[in-house]
Amino acid sequence: MKIKKILILFLLISSFFLGLENVKSKESDEEIFKAEVLRVLEEKQISRPSEKEVTQQNLELLLLEGDKKGERVNFYGIGDIDVVINNYYQTGDKVFVMRLVDEEGGANYYVTDYVRSNGLWYLVITFTIILLLIGGIKGFKALLSLVFSFLVILKVLIPLILQGYNPILVSILVVFLILFLIVYLTEGWKKSSHISVLSIALSLLITGILAFLFTYLTRLTGTAQGEIIYLIESIDVEINFRGLLLSAIIIGALGVINDMAIGQVAAVEQIKSANPNLDNKQVFKSGLKIGRSHLGAITNTLFLAYVGASLPLILLFSLGQEPFLSFSQIINNEEVTTEIVRTLVGVMGVFLVMPISTLLSTWFLNNNNK
Repeated sequence: MKIKKILILFLLISSFFLGLENVKSKESDEEIFKAEVLRVLEEKQISRPSEKEVTQQNLELLLLEGDKKGERVNFYGIGDIDVVINNYYQTGDKVFVMRLVDEEGGANYYVTDYVRSNGLWYLVITFTIILLLIGGIKGFKALLSLVFSFLVILKVLIPLILQGYNPILVSILVVFLILFLIVYLTEGWKKSSHISVLSIALSLLITGILAFLFTYLTRLTGTAQGEIIYLIESIDVEINFRGLLLSAIIIGALGVINDMAIGQVAAVEQIKSANPNLDNKQVFKSGLKIGRSHLGAITNTLFLAYVGASLPLILLFSLGQEPFLSFSQIINNEEVTTEIVRTLVGVMGVFLVMPISTLLSTWFLNNNNK
């Protein structure tokens, strides 16, 4: 019966979010379609300045969608222009094709990348099966909360920011909506869940203040990432990019702060249940010991996650070329400073939620916390 209610709730929320309008981008003469590689017309090996050989190809393509669906076109990839990304295509591959119309009205077609959706669907199905087999009903609830979070970000956060609303205010709204969804859907409506929500909310508030403070002190603009240029060129509204950076820090910290808070509340609950004779001071100390062990693992997890996401950037710095000739130049680069602030502020938020959730659960939890 509970699962049926959850599914009904999921369908209602999904239909609401999917009905929201998306913001349209600036008009463009470019059109992109899916296509299938029918055959490779010609191949040529060329050498880059780095002496690495790459393959250029001329392809015959079958358009799979759009007003030219079913039409055969050619892509001429052999030429003097070299590109950073070099994909090797074979017959039967599904690709994205961009159609550009020249001044004389002629159409030129360019293969931009693979269509990767099939592989992603296999990944999602595998992920879902493993989550449900191992997690059971808890895993099912976690999956629903993940879907809800994705829908909230995609259908609420993104459209509102693209319409010009303040990213910080919008993110606060979205973060608390996601927070309620995650905690109450996975943990249920009970006192321990209320304590977890309060602990996470207080920690996120302090994390937001710290993010604002250190973003200001380090003079971060939020425009260091390369994709910002494309964003500016693609939309007509003005976006507060520093606010967008603060929003990213807060949203990025939510997941790990949520994990720590729920874990600490559950730990205190178990300590009190196992030994009801312990006073609050003893329970608090025991909870802190558990939390400190958890903190070490989470800190390393956050650090390694950010390093993994920034690995190409780190490799670039290791080359010792302009403008990254010294340690001072590296850490003062805005992209690097942004990752440092993002990582350390997120870790501070995790450290803060541990004693907060331990203290609140010690005060308010008892052996009957439903």
